[in-house]
Amino acid sequence: MSKLDTVFSIKEMRELAKAKLPSVMFDFLEGSAEDELTFTWNKQAFSKYEFVPRVLKDVYKIDLSTVVQGVQLKLPVISAPTGMSRMFHHEGEKAVVRATHKAGSAYALSTVSTCSIEEVAEESNGPLFFQIYAWNDKKMVSDFIDRCKHQNYQGLMLAVDLPALGKRERDLRNGHGRPAVLRMNTALSALSKPGWLFHFLSKPKWKMANMVDHLPHGGDALKVIDTVNAQFRSDVSWEDAKEMMEQWGGKFILKGIQSVDDAILAKELGASGIILSNHGGRQLDGSPAALDILTEVKMAVGSEMEILIDGGITRGSDVIKAIALGASAVLIGRSYLYGLAAGGEEGVSRVYEIIEDEMKRVMQLIGCKSLSDLGPEYVKKRCNSI
Repeated sequence: MSKLDTVFSIKEMRELAKAKLPSVMFDFLEGSAEDELTFTWNKQAFSKYEFVPRVLKDVYKIDLSTVVQGVQLKLPVISAPTGMSRMFHHEGEKAVVRATHKAGSAYALSTVSTCSIEEVAEESNGPLFFQIYAWNDKKMVSDFIDRCKHQNYQGLMLAVDLPALGKRERDLRNGHGRPAVLRMNTALSALSKPGWLFHFLSKPKWKMANMVDHLPHGGDALKVIDTVNAQFRSDVSWEDAKEMMEQWGGKFILKGIQSVDDAILAKELGASGIILSNHGGRQLDGSPAALDILTEVKMAVGSEMEILIDGGITRGSDVIKAIALGASAVLIGRSYLYGLAAGGEEGVSRVYEIIEDEMKRVMQLIGCKSLSDLGPEYVKKRCNSI
């Protein structure tokens, strides 16, 4: 029996990941902006709701399948785009995409990934999305779009919440943005993690894999991070989003919507979907938890626009609450990264197994047999919740 078979929750997987990762890497995975209030609110948002169980229902067979952005999924839990996944395990994004598709879901690749658009497509046997930025180098962005078309990615996710990078104080203390300091702190913290250190020293260097032809030092991730950060634009507009959407010509999702007004503007733009997201609390500390604004956004945009959410999702019950309140699907990031750090592809698969099992169990206990039957009548705000 694998040690991962005795992990029964994402909380336990987190502890296993923490034990395996150097502190610098774990801080990068776990850390958020400033006082990390929003990070905390993301999780607390789900505890504000209780279920309204129905009994004496036929729940022998539970159907968690759904269609998101025209793609058939076995369950409504998508692997979110997370940067630099090889920091946590030497196989990085390749391990995640294999496990995600094995679970019957979709994978979204980050622009700042350590495996390229093409490498991930080679590992894929399921739906792929690509998370993109409106960067200063428009030619590079255009190149990303063309490459995704060539590799048959199902859609683009434009990250709209980065006019400036959030103040992530754990990363600042560890030396992110100061390559020499980061390398020294990484080396020191890795001395007590021999397994991680072996792979770091014996495997190819981490690279900004999608940008090796556009960056100095062959895209060496520890040397070019400042160059990459300089690409973020503070003057991105709705017109920029429109241009990218038109060039892509397919499913186009805005990721990082945090208000009702912007959700309405996204619908007017013609986006095929939105992701209510505060970047896992890593951008603006004090921004709302996605679940807290979901109902209001759903009322504003109606059923024609698909709404996805992320942030704080560590239980199958979290997923069920989000779907009941109007989300088409959720995205998980840290949860699967814990699995990646703990056990590579097997660890990510175990995370999906845990969440799927919990979802099925919750559906049976609330008396609902399929996601198509799941609605707001199955949840309500707790009396002592604001």
